[in-house]
Amino acid sequence: MDHLLHSAGDILIHSSMTIALTGAGISVESGIPDFRSAGGLWDRFDPFEYATLDAFQADPAKVWTMLHEMETVVLRAKPNKAHVGLAELEKMGFLHSVITQNVDNLHQAGGARNVIEYHGNSATLSCLKCGKGYSAEEKRDEALPRCVCGSVLKPDVVFFGETIPPRAMNKSYQLASTTQALLVVGTSALVFPANTIPDIAKKNGAKIIEINKEETHLTSTLTDIFLHGSAVEIVSALVQDIKIRQARS
Repeated sequence: MDHLLHSAGDILIHSSMTIALTGAGISVESGIPDFRSAGGLWDRFDPFEYATLDAFQADPAKVWTMLHEMETVVLRAKPNKAHVGLAELEKMGFLHSVITQNVDNLHQAGGARNVIEYHGNSATLSCLKCGKGYSAEEKRDEALPRCVCGSVLKPDVVFFGETIPPRAMNKSYQLASTTQALLVVGTSALVFPANTIPDIAKKNGAKIIEINKEETHLTSTLTDIFLHGSAVEIVSALVQDIKIRQARS
């Protein structure tokens, strides 16, 4: 593992632009279980009943029972050493941007500045009728948050059936097509269209460094270096390796 960490550090140090693609696995050690795992949100709430735009528009009160539970979990969570480690890499100039599929705001809370939120952010709400926006905090005491126009508010997260925000998609594709290195952290990269980012990066010559607890379809097809373990342990070790080499140079 030390050899692989050192090799990954070499890639980051010599890359003129590096981006990271993160998923649920990076936030598990912050107390947010993968929605698809046993005991996760989709184990108890059928996503086709609770997490589609059609479901929200048909019965927003029903959907908000799931959203309040998700909110409780996210509010308890704090950024872990993997979030903080990526932010440190950014400050040191070794990471240009984080593309995250998570909606928990933990990258920003951990100090990252350049974050592209592929699936939105649960910290804000919007009215689908008039477009007015609110912070989730100001509506937290309402069982069914409503806009001044009377419509029920929806979190600014991408539900099934909704399109990825065009700005997020276009920027992520632009970065993937020009980056020299891609860190894949805590994601199986199965959900479209985020799963196309590693392929775009690889086709344009980027080195792929994958950090996951289990092998994925990327491991044997696109990944150049597979670092097997938790995001917290591996990202922390990678940052430390780079810091030691910087101190010696």
